[in-house]
Amino acid sequence: MEVGRLPISATLRGKLISSGYTTLSSLASVSPSNLARELEISNNEAFEVLKLASHGRGLDRSEGSGAIVNGAETAWDMLHKEQFIPRITTSCADLDNLLGGGINVSEVTEIGGVPGIGKTQLGMKMVLCWSEIKRHNLFVRGNRIQLAVNVQIPGAFGGVGGKAVYIEGSFMVERALQIAEACIEDMSDYSVLLKKNAIPHQIQIEPKNILENIFYFRVCSYTEQIALINYLDKFITEHKDVKVVIVDSVTFHFRQNFDDLALRTRLLSEMALKLMKLAKKFSLAVRINHLVVTTKFAEGSFQLTLALGDSWSHSCTNRIILYWNGDERYAYLEKSPSLQSASAPYSVTCRGIRNSTSKAVHICFPAVSWNIVSWFCPLFIVYTVII
Repeated sequence: MEVGRLPISATLRGKLISSGYTTLSSLASVSPSNLARELEISNNEAFEVLKLASHGRGLDRSEGSGAIVNGAETAWDMLHKEQFIPRITTSCADLDNLLGGGINVSEVTEIGGVPGIGKTQLGMKMVLCWSEIKRHNLFVRGNRIQLAVNVQIPGAFGGVGGKAVYIEGSFMVERALQIAEACIEDMSDYSVLLKKNAIPHQIQIEPKNILENIFYFRVCSYTEQIALINYLDKFITEHKDVKVVIVDSVTFHFRQNFDDLALRTRLLSEMALKLMKLAKKFSLAVRINHLVVTTKFAEGSFQLTLALGDSWSHSCTNRIILYWNGDERYAYLEKSPSLQSASAPYSVTCRGIRNSTSKAVHICFPAVSWNIVSWFCPLFIVYTVII
């Protein structure tokens, strides 16, 4: 098969032919980085060309590592791809900094905490604020304005566009509308900034458009939840612009009427594996809300811990614990493959998740384990610096 039959632009097709790549087989041994340098195109464009060529040869590796050469991928190509992975802002600058720019796509992130701490609010905000955090932080105004970009945001505003899947037993659509309206106001503020820099732009997004891009699934039992997770692969294949999957919460239906604990563990492990595959296959973020339980120790003391024990903790790429420190809400990054453990303050307002109004700043806790932290007790001291 010739490259002329690939569904790519005429300019790109001409570059391939002029460089000697006339057949699909001639692209079989080329890495994305080498092709990008040779054709003077971006690495993402090169990767898409090689993926299309691979599909054309009947080698569909969409569920693999994304490799082109003999099922392998160089560490350099992996590093380059990671540098361009978009993130989802939390609308809180301190929380975004804690997470290295926001919630990472292609990963499963677990957020746990007591009722009323803001888990659902953060989930809704992620649904409404799918954005790529630009290297130069274009959303800075004064000290710092929120780095939220709506799913409908055009390219002139730095957005990438995306829809959301929200899974839970109940959904507060009025609250989602409030946050959607706040996101549009933030874009209007950014529009004023663009006008000052003489950059053409136009906002044509309404709250209705935002809510239309949220696919809500209600589940009432663990069997429905498992069936839905199995169905998501087909659903997202038909809706490729879905970039966020929120499960609120993953443990609720598994905490009751389950006598066979071995079966429960196996079902949860299979569900977690499917969610990981979805995140990798479709380059989307999976956000899981987690509940807490009370653990009693031999000496008679009690402590709040996340449900399902340590075995479940290995099912997620990142784990964030939300807790109270006096009247202040904090997020603690307990687990991450690339980021240091730290905490950051945040606030829950009528506009959604926002920067904390206090003067506390987060500081790293390299030696603190969350299991020994009683974050429900007012005597717990969080290491913060008061400016």
